[in-house]
Amino acid sequence: KIEDLIFLLGLRFDLMINFDRTEFFPLKNIFKCNDIKKLLNDYLINWEINNNFEILDISSSNNIKNNSIFFLFKELSFSIDNYDSILVITCSEKIYQSLKVKNKLLINKKNKVYNLILNEIFIHEDSIEYKDDFEFKGGSYISKFAKIDNSANIRENCIIGRGVKIGKNVIVKHNTVIKNSIISDNTIICENSTIGSTGFGFDLKNMGSVHISPQIGIVFIDKNVLIGSNCSIDRGKIDHTIIGENSMLDNLIHIAHNVVLGKNTCIAAQTGISGSVTIGDDVIIGGQVGFAGHIKIGKNVIVAAKSGVTKNIKDNSVIAGFPAIDIKEWKKIIINQK
Repeated sequence: KIEDLIFLLGLRFDLMINFDRTEFFPLKNIFKCNDIKKLLNDYLINWEINNNFEILDISSSNNIKNNSIFFLFKELSFSIDNYDSILVITCSEKIYQSLKVKNKLLINKKNKVYNLILNEIFIHEDSIEYKDDFEFKGGSYISKFAKIDNSANIRENCIIGRGVKIGKNVIVKHNTVIKNSIISDNTIICENSTIGSTGFGFDLKNMGSVHISPQIGIVFIDKNVLIGSNCSIDRGKIDHTIIGENSMLDNLIHIAHNVVLGKNTCIAAQTGISGSVTIGDDVIIGGQVGFAGHIKIGKNVIVAAKSGVTKNIKDNSVIAGFPAIDIKEWKKIIINQK
């Protein structure tokens, strides 16, 4: 729909956070395009390589980068034909034939290919080779590769991992774990929370820990955010999970990978937000609300407690129930049931 496209395009350009992936996930190998073709020999159907450049990163539809691989498994709303130094990998014959890029591979078994490539290019947190180097400071373990402003207050029994950046006047309370994250000024993170953990990426046809999809994105927390105790916020799969400026999260909240929360979001306890949900500015969410994945919630929305949100919601809506609908309609249903 046009409204959804405008909403997504706005997010694409306004909320894209640039970061150096290798600060969080060191490169394991540097391949050229022809090396990738050889690596994928068992899955390769067709190929075209005209520019044998080094692969240094992974692109997404929100952030096309030079010298990168772009996994393209569904049609785009914009052209990528002018990018000379991307290697596009797709499992769609239709997409493959339509592409005018200089470098492209047609493959099968897309999940296995994705896992194989990322496991060979990056040393990520769920690989056996991953290592960090910590110093014990003020009762917490701080990575030598983290950058923490001198005004930040990191309390006892915390772990701050590789690549983490913590801004001015940030308070991190006891027993908190922060990794693969950028924390902006004046944020408060309460006890026993985990920021930047592994997202729930899996293939139902290949279950088990050895088949999980590598998560090589980060968490970005904007300024003046409050995160309650016992919360978990998963890092993005390729790009990031975003918590917008001035947002407030109660205790016991789970935010899955690739979620984007707009500014001034207020969420009560025991709410769970599935992967790739986008929530606009000034949204209020009651306790024990569940969100299905890959849906869009507009601006100025109010979600009543214990609602189950399963579809896109327009701006300025007030919703309740399961599945969540306009609260006036929901109240009529409740009254008629009495």
